[in-house]
Amino acid sequence: MMRTDGHLLDHRQGETGQRSDAFATLFDRTTFRHMEGFGLGSGWRCWEVGASGASVVSWLAKRVGPTGKVIATGIDLSWAVPSVTRPPVEVLVHHVGVDQPPGDGFDLVHARLALVHAPDRERAVVSMIKALRPGGRLLIEDADPALQPLACLEETGPDQQLANRLRQAIRALLDERGVDPAHGRRLPRLLRGAGLRGVEADVYFPIASPACADLETSTIQRLRTALVTAGLTTDEEIDRHLANLSSGTMDIAATPLVSAWGRRP
Repeated sequence: MMRTDGHLLDHRQGETGQRSDAFATLFDRTTFRHMEGFGLGSGWRCWEVGASGASVVSWLAKRVGPTGKVIATGIDLSWAVPSVTRPPVEVLVHHVGVDQPPGDGFDLVHARLALVHAPDRERAVVSMIKALRPGGRLLIEDADPALQPLACLEETGPDQQLANRLRQAIRALLDERGVDPAHGRRLPRLLRGAGLRGVEADVYFPIASPACADLETSTIQRLRTALVTAGLTTDEEIDRHLANLSSGTMDIAATPLVSAWGRRP
């Protein structure tokens, strides 16, 4: 599988603290809402797949309490500081869909932006389902840049037009790198095909939050060299866009996050 470093919602470690904080601010609430809807509580055993930050892991640990268990796995665990990794949390290096699951009988398995990096998505989903207890819940969340491709939903002037052109340039870069821009919408079918029951999904994309501008700023800064080298934009356009973002007057939209869930029979 080709590298997907350009993913709009990729917040793996190695990125700026601003990017990680912005992502958590924008999307943790919808993730937690779904988990609460499953009845998550004391004593639950949870597997956080592809963990790339502390916010979800820490929240899960508080909810399951000392009688529960949270196993957080991923390729890069540089976020796993001692204040996060104390019981009930256990952190393991793990390649989803390649390595065997780190246990079984889980009440909840959650993966956010993890499948886009998996070498075999179907195998990864099957692996996560096998790790569930009967009746256990799987929640997978992934981006769908093609679902809502604009940075500014309302083009009121040249600044908004520039923002949308740059978002299109990023899409072109993603296409070149082999990223599926419509992956998120395929999740319900993927979960049903793997045998889950009661499959549902929804989409969340925030607009005009300061965290949207922070996430956009970090994304543009990270991809700047690649965008310019590919001839998709210029340094002058990027500087102008970054200045517009810092002004606080841009109603930036984040890329939609599709959440899909179901239960093991």
